[in-house]
This record gives sequence, structure tokens and C-alpha cells, in this order.
Amino acid sequence: MTRLPLQQTRYNRCLATLGQSVGGLVGRNWRQSSLLILAMLLGYYIGSNLTVYVNARIPGGRPAAVLLMVAVVELLIRLRSRLVQGRPSLAWMLTDNLRMGAVYSVVLDAFKIGT
Repeated sequence: MTRLPLQQTRYNRCLATLGQSVGGLVGRNWRQSSLLILAMLLGYYIGSNLTVYVNARIPGGRPAAVLLMVAVVELLIRLRSRLVQGRPSLAWMLTDNLRMGAVYSVVLDAFKIGT
């Protein structure tokens, strides 16, 4: 008995996209995977040091630093959506991982502080 094809519902499209994403992470060579992981860790390091530096050097400078970071992140997202069609290059993926690591560190720092 043959199996009928699945309907193209939003859920099935979401599962297919998730499968391609996970398959893309596993299917990469070790150099690209290690570069992407290092970029995310470097972004986390830069973001956590940036918040500590701004808090130590500029009293009350946290809102300005957060505003600047939000503007840079938004600019990167808009540039990527306009310039990249299809599969992004390694440079764009490294930039995305740097951005995600920095945003994660700032959000984690905000939860630690309680703001």
C-alpha cells in the first residue's frame, strides 16, 4: 500500500524547515561548524564585556548602550534581509552568530541584574 503525500499545511512546512535547519547544522564540515560556534561564543564575550565596560565607565550609560546595540542589531537584520537571497554565505552566518551571542549575553545580564 502506498502512502499518500502529506498536505502542505503550515505545520508540515514548519517541520520541513526545521528538518532542513538541523540537517544543515549536521551536514556542514567541521571547519564551518567550529567557526560558527566560535563566532557565537565571541559574540557572547563581546556583549558581556561591553555591558560591564559601559556600567563601569559611564554612570547611567546603560540606556544609551542598549539603544546603540538595538540600532546595530536592527541594521544588521535589515541589511541581511535585503542583500541575501536564498542561502546565506559563511560571512553572513558568522555575523548572525556574533549578533545572537551578543544579544544573548545582554539579555542574560539583564536577567541577572533584574531589570
